[in-house]
Amino acid sequence: MSDGISVDAEDVVGVLTERIEARFDMDMDHLQAAVAAAPTANPDATDIVKWHGHLVAAQAVLNRAEDDLLTALETQPNEVDDPTMGLAHRVNAAVATRDGRAIVVRWLLDPDALGKKDLAAESLARLRPRTGPAVQTSAPQRPPGTPAPTSASRAGGAVR
Repeated sequence: MSDGISVDAEDVVGVLTERIEARFDMDMDHLQAAVAAAPTANPDATDIVKWHGHLVAAQAVLNRAEDDLLTALETQPNEVDDPTMGLAHRVNAAVATRDGRAIVVRWLLDPDALGKKDLAAESLARLRPRTGPAVQTSAPQRPPGTPAPTSASRAGGAVR
């Protein structure tokens, strides 16, 4: 990956974690606690914490897949069998997942990223969860002296 992120798998999570901590001026534990306490207070922080969690989980899956592959390779003779090739494919898939999540975190961290300041960004902003109702949910105020409407069932008349 570019932007100063090393090819070493552990560094991807570490570098992005440092960038998140620098942006919000707090360590990840405190940021996660703040987001858990008030998830709607800062939607950017909430998104970044969510995707950082996905990134950490993907890194853990990758670490397990690599360990499984190394264990299998230690027992292999000169040729690699099909189950071991399956483990290699699992490692490749885990790398792709981890890298994809790292890209999302990097995008979330970059305020000038492509798509954040155009019409598409405005459309996406409208899709964020609302903090209140979208429409009025209480009955409108009536001018004094205006009778409340009655329904047909209470008035005793049939509806045609």
